Amino acid sequence: MAKNIPITVFTGFLGAGKTSIILSLLPRLPKDYKVVLLKNEFGDVEVDSQLAKQSSLAAVSEILNGCMCCVLVGQMKNALLEIREGYDADPVTYAHSGSAFPATLAFQIRELERETNDDLKLDAIVTVIDAENFTGYEDNSPTAKMQASYTDVILINKWEHITERQLDILIDHLNTLNDLTPKVKCQGRTGIDPNLVLGLDSTLFQLDAPGREALQTDGTHHDEVETVTILKGYSPPHTHEHKHADHEHAHPAADASHSHSEDGDNAPIEEKTLLQALSALSKETVWRVKGFVRLERGLHILNWAFSRHELTPFEDAAGEHSGSVKLTVMGERGEVKRAAQKLAERIGAQLV
Repeated sequence: MAKNIPITVFTGFLGAGKTSIILSLLPRLPKDYKVVLLKNEFGDVEVDSQLAKQSSLAAVSEILNGCMCCVLVGQMKNALLEIREGYDADPVTYAHSGSAFPATLAFQIRELERETNDDLKLDAIVTVIDAENFTGYEDNSPTAKMQASYTDVILINKWEHITERQLDILIDHLNTLNDLTPKVKCQGRTGIDPNLVLGLDSTLFQLDAPGREALQTDGTHHDEVETVTILKGYSPPHTHEHKHADHEHAHPAADASHSHSEDGDNAPIEEKTLLQALSALSKETVWRVKGFVRLERGLHILNWAFSRHELTPFEDAAGEHSGSVKLTVMGERGEVKRAAQKLAERIGAQLV
């Protein structure tokens, strides 16, 4: 059983770049660090963890279909306790949360500190900001504003896409939300110095802090984001509580991505058709599209956020992906389904 496991919570709005920053830290950490990534995904498609499993992480543990700070409270606690039980060394654990309210998440970890005699310990709350789109999504998400207000450090990502003037305005605005927290610009693919986010020994969200009840969430922030699944050549996914993959000692779980192939269902999507369909999306209502697409040049992971996209080649070693489209579309509640329907029609897929 591992002891004194530091937990660093990365939070930030959809598509801010949390997973990319975490993965960029790995080559810069001491060789004896065992890093476990615990994360939640909105929707049914486990994308970021598939990327992470190809890295040097000791293990990846994923929770689907919800937010760790409210609807998945028990699952997060169980996953952290599983990590504690499963490692002889002391891993650094990143609880990675897309739209989670930081206070509720942190208080849960503080309670685990007490229950485990500090074997599990909150080290830092780190908020990732998408410099190009923060002002826009902040208007639609009170949670995004709270994430920037209650954190140990703010990482400003994607700042190279805006002007120096726009960056100055953004920093001024962040200072109105939180003038005491350090604000650090990420350096592209190289990310940030690990010393800036590790070993901070956070003093935020102590259990005896005054006004704790006012910082707790009632779970209504989970309604800020609606998700829709688009499939072609895949069976509708089943919901699982928690998926865990370990490079050394795996915990097999039933897989939600079993696919079936009908005539034409596994035919590649023309890349030009896909990009045209994505370009028609409005970032005002659709904030994130991610999943698997089969192009003529092979299977790829698609990451689309606020009109910018990335296609990453994916080797399906386990043979789980015989279909051609498996995407989760995330956006404004009440609006995103119509946009997703049009996207599905343009690429010959269906909503489920």
